[in-house]
Amino acid sequence: MITSVTTKLAPAPIGPYSQGIIAGQYLFVSGQTPLDPQTMELVPGGIEEQTHQVLTNIMEILAAAGATVDEVVKTTVFLKDMNQFPLVNRIYEERFGRSLPARSTVEVARLPRDAQVEIEAIAFLA
Repeated sequence: MITSVTTKLAPAPIGPYSQGIIAGQYLFVSGQTPLDPQTMELVPGGIEEQTHQVLTNIMEILAAAGATVDEVVKTTVFLKDMNQFPLVNRIYEERFGRSLPARSTVEVARLPRDAQVEIEAIAFLA
């Protein structure tokens, strides 16, 4: 069974996709950019503010599916500038705490709305 996950506490999709999809025991959270869910605009500030917003958006989608950061098993981080990795990594570690999922990080030429960071996640719903 496949179920869509939606919450008003995370940005509405800006294209033809779902915020999250539950397929079996897995939750697939679509890549989140640093959009404020109220204004649908990029949050002001730099990479640190954007990373906090991206992770907040992910946490809200997890919560809507009844999951927490502890269930996340894999993330993919997309960065516009790999030189920002140490800052993103510090915030990521703060938000994930002791729950450290597998992760890939790649530098990309461009992200939607010229965001500096986008993160997607997969959670295992036991």
